[in-house]
Amino acid sequence: MASDIEIARAATLKPLPEIAAALDIPADALEPYGKTKAKLSGDYIATLKDRPRGKLILVTAISPTPAGEGKTTTTVGLGDGLARIGRKVAICLREPSLGPCFGMKGGAAGGGRAQAVPMDDINLHFTGDFHAITAAHNLLAAMLDNHIHWGNELRIDTRRIALRRVLDVNDRALRAVVTGLGGPANGTPREAGFDITVASEVMAILCLASDLEDLQRRLGNIVVGERVDRSLVTARELGADGAMTVLLKDAFQPNLVQTLEHTPTFIHGGPFANIAHGCNSLVATDTALRLADYVVTEAGFGADLGAEKFFDIKCRKGGLSPSAAVLVATVRALKMNGGVEKGDLGVENVAAVERGCANLGRHIDNLKQFGVPLVVAINHFTADTEAELAAVKAFCAERGVEAVLATHWADGGAGTEALARSVAALADSGEADFAPLYDDDLTLVEKIETVARKIYRAGEVDIDKAARAQLERWQEAGHDRLPVCMAKTQYSFSSDPDQLGAPEGHVLKVREVRLSAGAGFVVAICGSIMTMPGLPRHPAALDIRLNEDGEIEGLF
Repeated sequence: MASDIEIARAATLKPLPEIAAALDIPADALEPYGKTKAKLSGDYIATLKDRPRGKLILVTAISPTPAGEGKTTTTVGLGDGLARIGRKVAICLREPSLGPCFGMKGGAAGGGRAQAVPMDDINLHFTGDFHAITAAHNLLAAMLDNHIHWGNELRIDTRRIALRRVLDVNDRALRAVVTGLGGPANGTPREAGFDITVASEVMAILCLASDLEDLQRRLGNIVVGERVDRSLVTARELGADGAMTVLLKDAFQPNLVQTLEHTPTFIHGGPFANIAHGCNSLVATDTALRLADYVVTEAGFGADLGAEKFFDIKCRKGGLSPSAAVLVATVRALKMNGGVEKGDLGVENVAAVERGCANLGRHIDNLKQFGVPLVVAINHFTADTEAELAAVKAFCAERGVEAVLATHWADGGAGTEALARSVAALADSGEADFAPLYDDDLTLVEKIETVARKIYRAGEVDIDKAARAQLERWQEAGHDRLPVCMAKTQYSFSSDPDQLGAPEGHVLKVREVRLSAGAGFVVAICGSIMTMPGLPRHPAALDIRLNEDGEIEGLF
């Protein structure tokens, strides 16, 4: 079979007005970015606010291998499958980060015959949203240091600055830096650092704001640090919120593209799920729900991360109530969670699959806690054997959950028709009784402990003494009703990436907490998770180039 980029390049795309017409979007509501992508007009979106919402379907996954389990591919395939069985459907995805594109995991536009296109544009600069977010965030950082340079009227304590700069690359050398060196003309020397753009609070704000007014309000609420009296200093006090909003006004509009089978697809916003809240923008999801009968969206990494944050942060903030969930499982991930080394995942091992099903079972149980009915989608890989697939189906049957084989990577929407029928029936059943995991009135510590015990099955939560004191200060400062956003390894339910399967009774170590007052949550950083990733020994960037025809090669 051809590579992802070869399949995407060979596709015949429909004019975007035709794609928009499938959702009854008028052509004059589109703001084209070339011929194959467009933004949706904010004025048009405002006209949709009184329309009823369609049914929201979340696609999540079991604990993944380093290459991922095809969650985005399944989201695209399911959307195409629903369209094939005659449903009015829209897909909502996150925008890919350049970090993984040039690192190890690759792009995030799907794969095989279940892709959003144009794949190369989507995976690279797209419509410039990430660049705008990077610029807005770093403008705030520059204005903060400039304020200190010119007399520090706000009496900011330079030892307690919370804001870091961002860049949309994997660059471990920038995790900890010293700025302001070179004498008084270059500012005040201080320790600082960089996060990847997808971990920026500005990214989270763009993904959770309801309109431009709300966007500016949230940007103004960003806490940049503390004064010498330990009171909080905000971006609004620095006067940065207006200019930041200007930089983000176009980026705030959702992007419309299509799949290989011409299903309308909104791709907007892109926070990581292991270090941020892992969901596409609320404005894109809400817009899609006003236009389609079924909206298929994804949340990053496993259900312990992306799905939990989708339910407890995005749905809580946006008043969303999902109708169904799809839990993506692969034979290879089950074998890895069953103790098989990465190099042996292509060899049949039914016993390892059965051991690894403990991980699948844990995710099933966790999703049920939110009151959302689910179906398991077995994302088919060519190395899967009938015996291994039968073991997965038998395990799910024992749990009272349907498991459906999906072959969308090879067959496109035709490979998800059975899954689409099951998902539509589940969404139409009215069985969903959604509720977040915890109430707003729990303390911040109690919220962290609730996620750790109910989702991760931790026996103990070890919060660093300084982090606990910080949580108590924020609690007293009026941030007590915020949800929590857990930054944790995606490979394990614990904070140790080597504890695979379904560990219980482990110690969850919370080493640092960060207040995202603009986004409206508190980040708890667990174990050794980094908010600025590094590149692997052989990054994908080494294989990406232009050929003699000026076409991109090596992107996946």
